[in-house]
Amino acid sequence: MVQDGTGGTDGTDGTGAIRDGLPGRRLAWPWFLVIVAVYAGIIQGLGFLTGVDTSSSDSAFPTTESLVRNALIPIGASIVFAAAVVTWLGWWGEVLHYRAPVRRWVRWVPASMLAVALLGLNYGHLGDQSASLVVSLLLLGLFVGVGEELMFRGIGVQVFRRAGLTEGKVALFSSLVFGLVHLSNAFGAGAQAIFQALIVSTSGYFFYLCLRVGGVILLPMLVHGLWDTSLFSNLVGDEPQASLGMALIIVLQAVLIVLLLVRRRSIEPEAAETPA
Repeated sequence: MVQDGTGGTDGTDGTGAIRDGLPGRRLAWPWFLVIVAVYAGIIQGLGFLTGVDTSSSDSAFPTTESLVRNALIPIGASIVFAAAVVTWLGWWGEVLHYRAPVRRWVRWVPASMLAVALLGLNYGHLGDQSASLVVSLLLLGLFVGVGEELMFRGIGVQVFRRAGLTEGKVALFSSLVFGLVHLSNAFGAGAQAIFQALIVSTSGYFFYLCLRVGGVILLPMLVHGLWDTSLFSNLVGDEPQASLGMALIIVLQAVLIVLLLVRRRSIEPEAAETPA
């Protein structure tokens, strides 16, 4: 159910502010899932309509044209959609700034991800590609970081937080939805998309922690964008080429999963309060 925060009988206090003290419209989580389905449909649908066939290549993006038409155009459209939803909801202030501090050791999550993403870039392989393909790849990383973070750490986190959930449950549900939406890749990737969805869910939790560490959505956008750019740097060009950096990314992912499982109870500050 969506409520507009403009009257006293629709969940507001009569002044235009909703009763939980946060401005803007209310969005119940089932409607958020509908929005996510539309978001995924835009990416998959436009990819189908504008994309070029790359089945004859081992590369996901063998040419600049394939990267632009198969990825940049659909993801760019999804960013416009996500931004329109945030504007309609009136949530820009809360989406851009998230105040839920964590203990200092959690800063190692974004710091390690940024370091490994930069180290893991396949610089040698990118050096063999055209300038237009490299620039398009950098734009792809930027688009993915902005679009997915706006939808899941922006809208998604706000939906579950405004529902009165604890930060632990906000992290869990927003990350699960983030992983599940990647099942839409099954149209192109087959059964391996299920495994990808599980891995992506853990990445979603890392990006959620980046949001809390930075207090602004720009940090998870940066980390996410560089992380995916590093992964994609192995997949472009006529002949994709895995680098040692890919192993670094896999190892860090595993290390962070184990670390956060072990220390999951020491993420919240000692004096942290449960959201109203």
